Amino acid sequence: MSYGVAAALQTAVYQALVADPTLTGMVGSAIYDAAPTGTLPSLYVSLGPEDVTDASDKTGAGARHEFTVSVVADTAGFLTAKQVATAISDVLVDADLTLSRGVLVGLYFVSAKARRVQDSDVRRIDLKFRARVEDN
Repeated sequence: MSYGVAAALQTAVYQALVADPTLTGMVGSAIYDAAPTGTLPSLYVSLGPEDVTDASDKTGAGARHEFTVSVVADTAGFLTAKQVATAISDVLVDADLTLSRGVLVGLYFVSAKARRVQDSDVRRIDLKFRARVEDN
């Protein structure tokens, strides 16, 4: 197994999101690798947790990366957050991302969880994706 592709994958995912005109038309520049301190915008996207497992075989080192991209909105209802989540999914599913290290074999949607954050008006959708990478 190799974790060597993790940073390259994260960078490529982030770059794909910030380069998409549909997504940036919805959230502007509020796409974060880590949410900034202070007052957050009322609608933003944030890269989240990642779990990595070995996917090596006789041909070489590889890994499956399961990572989360979150949409957070303080608007009433889920419609706006769901529209942003759809745009994210459109960007990432089956994306042909070029990595600075390794090769992306495939990028797939795994699941989504939409919920209210505690008893507030904040809505959150966590989208989970799976990337299969090879480290050559």
